[in-house]
Amino acid sequence: MENNPKISIAIDGFSSCGKSTLAKALASHLHYNYLDTGAMYRGVTLYAMKQGWAKDGLLYVEEITNHLDDINLSFERNPETGKSELILNGKNVEKEIRTQDVANLVSPISAIQAVRRKLQQAQRELGAAGGVVMDGRDIGTVVLPNAELKIFMTADVEVRVKRRYDEHRSKGQDVPIEVVRENLKKRDLIDSTRVEDPLRQAEDARVLDNSEMTQEEQFNLALEWVQEVIEKKRNATVM
Repeated sequence: MENNPKISIAIDGFSSCGKSTLAKALASHLHYNYLDTGAMYRGVTLYAMKQGWAKDGLLYVEEITNHLDDINLSFERNPETGKSELILNGKNVEKEIRTQDVANLVSPISAIQAVRRKLQQAQRELGAAGGVVMDGRDIGTVVLPNAELKIFMTADVEVRVKRRYDEHRSKGQDVPIEVVRENLKKRDLIDSTRVEDPLRQAEDARVLDNSEMTQEEQFNLALEWVQEVIEKKRNATVM
């Protein structure tokens, strides 16, 4: 793929649709950079929790907003797994941001305007040069509106609940499936109805419903789309 023009790929969709799994696979295959935008929001959420600004169902929005400059987020490649892991103020917090406690708060914190503006700017800067795959909920509509390929992922709710439940179990986290289901439905509602950059399908996005697809099948379909877009861009460059 080295001689092919590089494109930007934006992947949006509902929680537990496998956005990150697909994005990482495409980035690895194409030798592109992968940016886990969801991890960035989880990082802010974890910081707010540790400071006591997100607890007992309450968010101290003013405190969070006023201290955003104290939050430094970056990614570091794990040499053993080859995966990028989130670094929060110099500390690897990859495991901490994947807990259910963080999951319960990430959507409301992601809805804070100042949080979104700070992270969106960082994401735009990273994606400006192309050769990047980003996944989230507003990538194709807000962060990278000019991305050459936009994919909107969806799946049946119960399929997504089972996937998230199995993910928790694989990590040794004993979370009842009823709790997972309630959290997922709550996140869908918040993400889709929030005032700031709600989750929605970009007009030019290609829909990928993977309710009955394997990871290999969805990867192959997405790769077909990538190759189609790259070929179109190559031909346009030649002309």
